[in-house]
Amino acid sequence: MSFCWSTLYVKDMEESVKFYEEVIGLGVQQRFSAGPNMEIAFLGEGETKIELIWDQSKKEVNTGTDISWGFRVDSLKETMEFLMEKGVPIIAGPIEPNPTIKFIYILDPNGMKIQLFEQNLEE
Repeated sequence: MSFCWSTLYVKDMEESVKFYEEVIGLGVQQRFSAGPNMEIAFLGEGETKIELIWDQSKKEVNTGTDISWGFRVDSLKETMEFLMEKGVPIIAGPIEPNPTIKFIYILDPNGMKIQLFEQNLEE
């Protein structure tokens, strides 16, 4: 068994795709209409993807407060500078729970909590 994707219903497909492409760095692998009022996009390379679904009939998008998606970055300092340039606020951090990892949290356009972390296993 392998983990293939995680699904997120989105308020605005264009805004969400732009965020995941420009801020997180994930490319669109597939994007298609799933009916007259629904669109689906798969983003990311490798085995695991993010599936974004826009459904006009959904009045609200509920991402939950106790879930987050984590993405490794090469440099947390450079990532924080990039986020500042893009106008993406950091909602928590930087947090360094041990000498090998430090991270921050941001929100995607739908309220999904995104953890960006730098890991140094050489210590």
